[in-house]
Amino acid sequence: MSPIPQSEASTVRQILIVEDEPVIRNTLAEFLSSEGYQVTKAATVEEGMARAKEKDFHLAICDIQLPDGDGIKLMRLMHRINPSMFVLIITSYGTVESAVEAFKAGAFDYLTKPVIFDDLANKLRRVFEYRDLYLENQKLRRELAQPNRFDQIVGSSEPLRVLQEAIGKIAVTHSNVLLAGETGTGKELFARAIHSVGPMREEKFLAVNCGTRPVELLEAELFGSEAGGKNQLGILRTAGSGTVFLDEIASLPMGTQTKLLRAIEYQESMPSGGSETYAVNCRIISSTSEDLLRLVGDGKFQEDLFYRLDGGKIRIPPLRERLDDIPELVDHFIAKHSRALRKRVISASSETIRLLMSAQWKGNVRQLDNAIERAVIMCDGTQIEPSDLPPDLLGLGQPLPDTDDLRSALRHYERLHITRVLRQWPDKREAAKRLKLGLSSLYRKIEELSIEL
Repeated sequence: MSPIPQSEASTVRQILIVEDEPVIRNTLAEFLSSEGYQVTKAATVEEGMARAKEKDFHLAICDIQLPDGDGIKLMRLMHRINPSMFVLIITSYGTVESAVEAFKAGAFDYLTKPVIFDDLANKLRRVFEYRDLYLENQKLRRELAQPNRFDQIVGSSEPLRVLQEAIGKIAVTHSNVLLAGETGTGKELFARAIHSVGPMREEKFLAVNCGTRPVELLEAELFGSEAGGKNQLGILRTAGSGTVFLDEIASLPMGTQTKLLRAIEYQESMPSGGSETYAVNCRIISSTSEDLLRLVGDGKFQEDLFYRLDGGKIRIPPLRERLDDIPELVDHFIAKHSRALRKRVISASSETIRLLMSAQWKGNVRQLDNAIERAVIMCDGTQIEPSDLPPDLLGLGQPLPDTDDLRSALRHYERLHITRVLRQWPDKREAAKRLKLGLSSLYRKIEELSIEL
């Protein structure tokens, strides 16, 4: 039988086999190797996950029943690490129920034992043809969609897709919008996206941070001022029928909240020190990283203003809920900072991507942006390696304890180092191997050092 042609001459297809029966596992590996594929073998869910974290596989062939779990669960876990990897489920139990469950979980196809090699070869040919077409389609769809809609929003994860659908629905109206999300999630970016596809996209977009100015300056910026002989047009007036973005709306003082509520309710306002009102026609998009309803209950935010601002509430998910977007975000930030810094960095290694996807990201996309900027600065070649990343990304940048005792300092460093390795390699067998420890010794260290995972 002739080898299956590769669609990319320089790329060898990488296949992971997860099968607990040695005879079947080895026979499949021999056949696939003879067909020109590069094969990696695993016998358990734990081992399969470890291999999936080490390499970007194009395809996985998983037994549906494994000693420490099942192939469907493994498939879901592997898709989180590598969303572009396709999976074939293989089992002795060729029931309709298990096939349906596998397909729902994202399997491309379904095989039964004993495996017929001609059948497997045909399925592999079909899956790779479909995979190439699918990836090219995805790329084209992103390229076509971005210029017309959300050209600055990077990612294709399911949470981001749902968010963009919600934005698309509310953007075409003229309703006020409240964006809720943690610091660093890019709320202003999404506010600009709403404006860019809204009915008044040709009008102005003006932004102000409500928590960074004294009350007098903030109110002058919002409503305008004629005090002291100086005429200052406020942004509510300057925006016309465009969009005003009020960042961190929870920081508004109560008196300013009252003035803003009146401007929205009556669609007019008056500058400080002025005697004549002006019309307010702008759309207001506000953002908050706090729970406004809780602040309303505590008497710190006006209830009427909350409901006026909350014409449509949209939650911006934190980065930890859209980890699948990290590879695309990394590419975007590398290109951005390479241009700005005039460096020839073009990509990040697979190990770097896996490390980034295992980080905590308390600062969300903003923290990732800063991390890549630092990595581009430190990178000496064209590809970012883990050593180029900020040392505190996985905890290694924490200071040593305030002590001269060498034993305490070494214990502190040991805890940080083991924590970093375990976050990067959650499979404890693999982590123990990389730490050059026995598995029992690693468990003992975890307990002795009070390591929380």
